[in-house]
Amino acid sequence: MSPWWWTPIASNWGYIDNTIILTFWITGIVFVAVILFIAYCVLRFGYRKDRRAEYEPENKKLEWWLTILTSIGVAGMLVPGLFVWNQFVTVPKGAETIEVMGQQWQWNFRLPGKDGLLGTSDVRNISDENPFGLNPGDPNGQDDVLIAGGDLHFALNKPVKVLLRSLDVLHDFYVPQFRAKMDMVPGTVTYFWFTPIRTGTFEVLCAELCGVGHYQMRGTVVVDDESAYQDWLQEQSTFAQSLDDGRDGITDKVTLVQREAEAGSAEGAPAR
Repeated sequence: MSPWWWTPIASNWGYIDNTIILTFWITGIVFVAVILFIAYCVLRFGYRKDRRAEYEPENKKLEWWLTILTSIGVAGMLVPGLFVWNQFVTVPKGAETIEVMGQQWQWNFRLPGKDGLLGTSDVRNISDENPFGLNPGDPNGQDDVLIAGGDLHFALNKPVKVLLRSLDVLHDFYVPQFRAKMDMVPGTVTYFWFTPIRTGTFEVLCAELCGVGHYQMRGTVVVDDESAYQDWLQEQSTFAQSLDDGRDGITDKVTLVQREAEAGSAEGAPAR
């Protein structure tokens, strides 16, 4: 791994790397060209006693050349990005849908159960007993897998649509090796998708300044082969189990992580 380059990619989004590389080349060539032109002008048109400056307010030929070259450069950076963006928002059929919920300063996750569907949720349902705000009357949500402040696992080579929610302020769910990311905006649901292409353990970061505890809003994502993923999935708690248990381990985990974050933020706050 080089400190001068990206971390090794772990998803299908090599298109993003290619688009950034193309942008680097275009802006790099323009930068070098401008510097060389300035150097040429300094040497060629420097002050001399035997020569007077020539005033030329307009040069249509030069203006046309600048317009054409600038348009080509802008199109070269914009057009590939539009193609990549189209792929970025077009979720493939058969992709599994999961949910990431951000709050100061922790990550919570929800995965579909055996029915393959996520239940509905509403912020008005959020409480100590129901920290995810799920609808208790929705049968599709009874088997939803709930993970509060723990590790999130993905199955290798299976596309995933990631729904993003925030309970308080702007957050941004970002795993550098996956390249893809998206802001989490309170009051709306955003999304992105990706396909993990290699196994491993990766760190989750919040890429949006979200308060004094922003620096410690981290998590862990693990990409497993199918058998290991299914074994992990069977060990997780469901929403129905949390309803049966009342104030269960899920809620306790949320409270514990919140207290740890608040304690860490207080330690990092400047003295008054």
